[in-house]
Amino acid sequence: MATVPNVSYSITVRLEINNVPGMLGKVTTAIGKAGGDIGAVDLVGFAKNTIIRDITIKARDEQHSQQIIATLKKLRGVSIASTSDRVFLYHLGGKLSIVGKNPIKTRDDLSLAYTPGVARVSRAIAEDTDKSFTLTLRKNTVAVVTDGTAVLGLGDIGPEAALPVMEGKALLFKEFAGIDAFPIVLRTKDPDEIVNTVRLIAGGFGGINLEDISAPRCFYIEDELKKVLDIPVFHDDQHGTAIVLLAALTNALKVVHKKLNTVKVVLSGAGAAGMSIAKLLIHKNVKELIVNDKDGLIYRGREKGMNPYIQWLADHSNPRNIKGRLCDAFRGADVFIGVSAPDIVKPSDLKKMARSSIVFAMANPDPEVAPEIALKFAKVVATGRSDYPNQINNVLCFPGMFRGLLDVRARTITDEMMLAASDAIASLIKPSDLSEDYIIPSVFDKNVVKAVAQAVSDAAYRTGVARKRLKMY
Repeated sequence: MATVPNVSYSITVRLEINNVPGMLGKVTTAIGKAGGDIGAVDLVGFAKNTIIRDITIKARDEQHSQQIIATLKKLRGVSIASTSDRVFLYHLGGKLSIVGKNPIKTRDDLSLAYTPGVARVSRAIAEDTDKSFTLTLRKNTVAVVTDGTAVLGLGDIGPEAALPVMEGKALLFKEFAGIDAFPIVLRTKDPDEIVNTVRLIAGGFGGINLEDISAPRCFYIEDELKKVLDIPVFHDDQHGTAIVLLAALTNALKVVHKKLNTVKVVLSGAGAAGMSIAKLLIHKNVKELIVNDKDGLIYRGREKGMNPYIQWLADHSNPRNIKGRLCDAFRGADVFIGVSAPDIVKPSDLKKMARSSIVFAMANPDPEVAPEIALKFAKVVATGRSDYPNQINNVLCFPGMFRGLLDVRARTITDEMMLAASDAIASLIKPSDLSEDYIIPSVFDKNVVKAVAQAVSDAAYRTGVARKRLKMY
């Protein structure tokens, strides 16, 4: 799928340009003809008969950025001094650091922060471990844990390669919710080793955020951790995606004047996100849900590619037991949800859908169907991308979710808490403001974290899993 130039593939090119009138125009024209989107043009300095400029350019992908550079190399009177990939510059040295809350400038400071004063605090916690939530960073700290087996659209790339993504997640926790999050990357794919490792380190954290762990192992790991830990465990790829999607779908159905319990939903993908979406939709009383995975439609009696989790879907979805491929499920469908692979939905599939249909094509970076194509057939279209309207992004959920969990010191996460988070996100858009292009708030809406945190903490209190009184945000 062709995409527009974006900051994820932006470069800064330092050019030495002949100091002749019209040369800068030739450079910018060449970049434009090559499809580049020019951002900043900065004057760096002068050399003999030349002007040195830094030009920042957005490209569509890595290949496109190289094509732009090749175009510039062909220009007479222009030489390239250097090129920089802005993404790699952003990540140099990592995106996180530890900063102390109190300065250490005197002997008294040292005695308070460390020995001998710290011994009194340690003894107090030894007598009552719950005090670790008030006397240490634990009260506001989350572990972001991965084994690197299901990273973004990259798949199994290993723990070290997953670290930049985990750093990014930790940065979002801090920026959006003021939560300190630590990336934990594990050199094992053994589910029991992961469970035991997280169990052993859990004493330093107020919550566990599982991230980018492949299915079906992620289901087992989460279930086992919930059994052995008394702090909340949240697999964002599963539940964060499902919560935000349900919020978007709630509002999209209002736009098309349909109800959740009467629509036919086709879901492509039965991995971490797909499984959680399916369970949440079934919990919300969606009566006709058909799920597709790499082996085709999931139905009662299917033998290929089955495991206990897929079997659960076979038993609880597809009431008419339709068999076949994804294309066989579209007739009369009101909603398509994709959390699977790019370009698997064709115009002929969308033509079969009901009037005023909804298409959520969320595979990243390339969706199941290009939004430009989907909009020819569907009334409401959403993706996981930031360069199209209606971005379904987990950032709308996990910062506020953990803010609420930590503030009431929740022991676990319940279905009621997840549904409350979804309702809170959906409610931030007034009915009078809803439209085909506006069904979900922006990730930069400061009201999102507050609304989700309040809803989650309220639900935690109602369901008896909160250890502290409610906080009003």
